[in-house]
Amino acid sequence: MATQTIKIFCDGGSRGNPGPAASGVVFIDADSNVVAEYSKYLGIQTNNYAEYSAVLLALDNISEYKDMKIEFYLDSQLVEKQLNGEYRVKNANISPLYREIINKIVGLDISFTHVYRSDNKLADEQVNICLDRQSQK
Repeated sequence: MATQTIKIFCDGGSRGNPGPAASGVVFIDADSNVVAEYSKYLGIQTNNYAEYSAVLLALDNISEYKDMKIEFYLDSQLVEKQLNGEYRVKNANISPLYREIINKIVGLDISFTHVYRSDNKLADEQVNICLDRQSQK
């Protein structure tokens, strides 16, 4: 069992649904320090696509944390329940993302927890910074 913990806050959003979309991720260590921030512009997508893409963005950047307990915090209750196996994924656009996540988490000490949007401000900020940057191009 892992002794150290990394907290990963993920958020995705689109301006319009679908609309210009982005994902944001923030890694926080055991001392509550932000140790990494990521964002990615996704083009025209739905909110749910952006939420799933945020989890994938985080998983693509966890190589140095794979031996730790990895706690994901998501403000999308739908995505949290789907990743925890409580709800089935029926959307054809989301299914490939879901399968990719499930394949990437095999063997990891990982959990997915729902948090309120007010507790996910840092990841939400990454989404908005990315979307604002994109709209200025």
